[in-house]
Amino acid sequence: MQDCTRCSLKKNLIWSDILLPRILVQFQIFYPCLLIFAANFRAYMGGKTLKSLLVAVFSVFLALISSSLCAQDDSISKGAAITASHEGEKEEFDANEVIFGHVLDAHEFHFLSYKDKQGKEHRAVIHLPVIMYAPDRGKLSIFSSARFYHGQETYDGYKLEGNKIISTRPAENVYDFSLTRNVVQMIIALISLVWIMMSVAKKYRQGEGVTTPPTGFQNALEPVITFVRDEVAKPNLARNYKKYMPYLLTVFFFILINNLFGLLPGSANVSGNIAFTLVLGLVSFIVILLSSNAHFWAHIFNPPVPIGVKPILVLVEFLSIFTKPFALIIRLFANMLAGHIIIICLISLIFIFGGLNKIAGWGFAPFSVAFTIFIYFIEILVAFLQAYIFTNLTAVFIGQSFEGSHDDADHNEDAVII
Repeated sequence: MQDCTRCSLKKNLIWSDILLPRILVQFQIFYPCLLIFAANFRAYMGGKTLKSLLVAVFSVFLALISSSLCAQDDSISKGAAITASHEGEKEEFDANEVIFGHVLDAHEFHFLSYKDKQGKEHRAVIHLPVIMYAPDRGKLSIFSSARFYHGQETYDGYKLEGNKIISTRPAENVYDFSLTRNVVQMIIALISLVWIMMSVAKKYRQGEGVTTPPTGFQNALEPVITFVRDEVAKPNLARNYKKYMPYLLTVFFFILINNLFGLLPGSANVSGNIAFTLVLGLVSFIVILLSSNAHFWAHIFNPPVPIGVKPILVLVEFLSIFTKPFALIIRLFANMLAGHIIIICLISLIFIFGGLNKIAGWGFAPFSVAFTIFIYFIEILVAFLQAYIFTNLTAVFIGQSFEGSHDDADHNEDAVII
């Protein structure tokens, strides 16, 4: 009896709280349209016939709307009942957690997770060191991030919330010097880059590649270095290109190797981190300002334009000083982040469809893998392209900061061509 009473009360609530307001809304929208339609055609058709026809159409319309709303509400109720019955039986795939867990920084390298026959989860993880200093306690704490047990435990007065380590004591000031995933991968990439460059330089000192054909990494690096010199430095920096070649080559190869390392499975997306691109942009900004001359600042604060336009142009030129490095920062960050998100989204679609239906998941898997491989090869191209764009724009901005008059610039370019 109680179940019947609940069912009747539920039906009454559904009708009064859900169906009736929806029908009234549809009626409020549809009824004025009927009045306008009747007023326009009254001069051409009999009033009673038209009214009867409109009443019939309106009745059929309400019947269809009511039946569709009832069916929709019934399906929602059934879906809620099914969800409630299966709640706790199976954990749903969280695409947001997977995507942001890959692109954001963390205190561990997480490669994969799996469950054994007993349902126990196992994780292939490399935990990184945590280095915290609390001035109030005067204590330096060094321990492994495994102590937090994935954020479930506290250790030595610290706890992990998301990807950030905070103190368990309220309002305590702490300093975090931990080696995060991005930092460790940047160090590995830098060591790899230095080792490659030193080995190539050693071969050149021994005469390989000078009196004999280049070998090994020399074959790969020499065309790239020549390209940066001839297509980036000389056209933009003219006779001053030798002065800035070390910086341009360092920026190019440092961005490139981090872009390529970020494409390895289980690695961190360093170049898709705004802090990484921010530091690169600030360094380029400092180099641009140190390369400027009096003509550069005179062109900004006293441009050769009419007096009425000068205040507006001075503001625009002054803001352009900061928009140049900002463009470098955002372009590299957005392009590298977007590529990683697209790849993870394509892989996540397999599990999303598999959560709805196993056949749908297996059926969509070949398409998802094919598109993922396609985007992956595009990302390899983007890794080289973004390193080139950042380096080329840096050279352009440096060249603009120290160029004199247009005649001097043309003379410098002619001298380089000769």
